[in-house]
Amino acid sequence: MRLLHRLTGWFRSRSLRSRLAMLTAAAVAVTIALSALACWFVVKDRLYEQVRHNLSLAPLAPTGPGGVVRSQDWPKANCGPTALAAQTATQANNAELFAGRPTKPGPGHGNFYQWNTELVTADGSSVCLPAGASKGIVPSPADFSALGFGPGQFEFRSGNDADGNPLMVRYGHYTDDRGAEFILLTASSMDSVENTLRGLGLVLIGVAGLGVVGAWLTGRVVARQALKPVDQLTDVVEHIARTEEVGTTIPVQGDDEIARLAASFNSMSTALLNSRERQTRLIADAGHELRTPLTSLRTNVDLLIRSDETGRPLPPATRTKLLGNMKAQMQELTLLIGDLLQLSRPDSPKPGQNLTVLALHDIAARAVDRAKLRGPSLEFAVATDPWYVHGDGPALERAVINLLDNAVKYSPPGGTIEVGLCQGTLTVRDHGPGIPPDELPYVFDRFWRSPSSRQLPGSGLGLSIVAQTVKDAGGEVALGPAPDGGPGTLATVRLPGQSDVPQ
Repeated sequence: MRLLHRLTGWFRSRSLRSRLAMLTAAAVAVTIALSALACWFVVKDRLYEQVRHNLSLAPLAPTGPGGVVRSQDWPKANCGPTALAAQTATQANNAELFAGRPTKPGPGHGNFYQWNTELVTADGSSVCLPAGASKGIVPSPADFSALGFGPGQFEFRSGNDADGNPLMVRYGHYTDDRGAEFILLTASSMDSVENTLRGLGLVLIGVAGLGVVGAWLTGRVVARQALKPVDQLTDVVEHIARTEEVGTTIPVQGDDEIARLAASFNSMSTALLNSRERQTRLIADAGHELRTPLTSLRTNVDLLIRSDETGRPLPPATRTKLLGNMKAQMQELTLLIGDLLQLSRPDSPKPGQNLTVLALHDIAARAVDRAKLRGPSLEFAVATDPWYVHGDGPALERAVINLLDNAVKYSPPGGTIEVGLCQGTLTVRDHGPGIPPDELPYVFDRFWRSPSSRQLPGSGLGLSIVAQTVKDAGGEVALGPAPDGGPGTLATVRLPGQSDVPQ
């Protein structure tokens, strides 16, 4: 187990390219090994079948130099208690019997017959070889089952001769002219078959080795080409980490998994660039908006300090005016910082974060009450139906208040502000100068203010807070001209919900 863990750790420590090459080589090695084994066994089966077929053509009787011979005609000296003893006796007799012939069938001189033949007595006490034979066949206990075989019936088995050489043995039942029963063994040498199989095995092993090496090299080449986009991606990521230059992209080719990864990275890099640009713009805009009240505050404070240091106090009316201006500037700073904190929240809050069931009609009513305090000379026409939504209560109330503050700011003295809520659609309509059509695309941008209203108080963040809050609640917000063609602006907020209290 420890060795397996060490091998696993070593494998995981390799590069992805090396792991792919090794896995490819392993897969090819397994495939080649299985194919080689199948080939080897198929060839072996065919060769063995051919040997068995040749053996089946052998006579079903003992054979000698003149053909089939009777057992009683065999020299008794060719028999022995074992195959080795019979082989030794037969080789000695052959030396005398065939002394005058050009081919001598003794040891090292071959055999007169295509097959080795041997008779084994029914009790297994004696093994006999025909004259001219050179190899004795080692009997097997399974051979005695042939005593129950019928005429012409035989079986095959693997065996050895007395010298240990491999043989294919056919065994069957044989009865001589006197009625004596024997086991007839006929065998063919398997040396050539085994040599062929051995050579084939070496060839297959060599081919398998070359295939594995070739697969590993091919895997390296394929992995290098397949992972080239990953290398490019790695270079880009390292470049961004080193230089912090977000927005760098890599070329996308094809539509496979690597291409989708590259496209996703490009989208992420572009999103990061846009986020950094928005952050930079927000900081620059916030600094610009903060500079004006801070400069005014510093000027008023310097006047008060200089008055105390010189011993020439300011007139009471002037001092009261300065303190009033300082208070207004502090309020403006407080409002601006609150708006910035509101916008600093994540654009995509976690599911369920600060979400509760809210009565939108009650929120609208409270916002109208606060708007009446800021515009006491204005008339408010309110018509709201019950509507319940899921959202962040303080944030939604702040958004509705911002819409009403805009309506109060731009309404003429004695004007009317219409507030309606029907089937989840909240509308706020004023009767002021309205918004030029060319400025409508920018009204929800942070710190954007219409050139005609920059002398009015405000930070330019109110409508952007409205847009973000409504989006977080799953709704939509729009700002446009009045539908009846009259003066003023119509703000529309649509929020998902229901008219009765959710259970």
